[in-house]
Amino acid sequence: MDSPQSRPEADHPPLPPVKLDPLAALLSFLIPGLGQVYQGRVGKGLLFFFGLYLLFFYGMWMGQWRNVWLPDARDLPAAGILGQNLGGAAKAISYRPQFLAQVWIGVAAWPAVYQYVNFDPSKDEGPVFGKFQRTPGEEELNNLQRNSTKRWDLGWVYTVIAGVLNLLVIYDAFAGPMFRNPPASPARTEMEGAAESQTPMPLPEDPPAPADRSPYAPPEPFPNPPATPPQGGTP
Repeated sequence: MDSPQSRPEADHPPLPPVKLDPLAALLSFLIPGLGQVYQGRVGKGLLFFFGLYLLFFYGMWMGQWRNVWLPDARDLPAAGILGQNLGGAAKAISYRPQFLAQVWIGVAAWPAVYQYVNFDPSKDEGPVFGKFQRTPGEEELNNLQRNSTKRWDLGWVYTVIAGVLNLLVIYDAFAGPMFRNPPASPARTEMEGAAESQTPMPLPEDPPAPADRSPYAPPEPFPNPPATPPQGGTP
């Protein structure tokens, strides 16, 4: 007969398969934490939303709102990887690799994509967002890097961290929450039910107190021992 130690699967059955949720992952990509709210994990979703957006926009504020953009690389020197010349958005990202992490913050970085698609070098501002997340001119960029403090560089680092952290939020929404307790096996459930159904043995009762004395009366004193005559003579 097999011992319980030789059959661990009887007490610890395998966990059910994880149900993937691509819709929740998409929602968390658009807005951090929105997929968790959709799944009913409102507290965690709000924590992700406020935490990542605070980090991202605080980084933009440190960089004077000029550290998130996708540059127009049409007039820049050629760039390539493994002997292959890059063009379009791939070439732009090669000149601004930070945006590859910033874009994972979701819609908060979409103005940079819009500015890239509708960039007109003959104008100082974009059609909708103005200079927000628009490629800064060479003179403005040099001025930011030379005359500003290190806060400008530190600011884009914050935006990159926020985008990378949202990747973890997206995966959490996609894979769902972790199981806290494995489901109980039928054998264990039956044993626990049988143990609960057993009638407990009654405890023995104390013997009743005599009828002629109160249970709270003080105990009777011991009788005095009889006096013994002294040895070696008569009294």
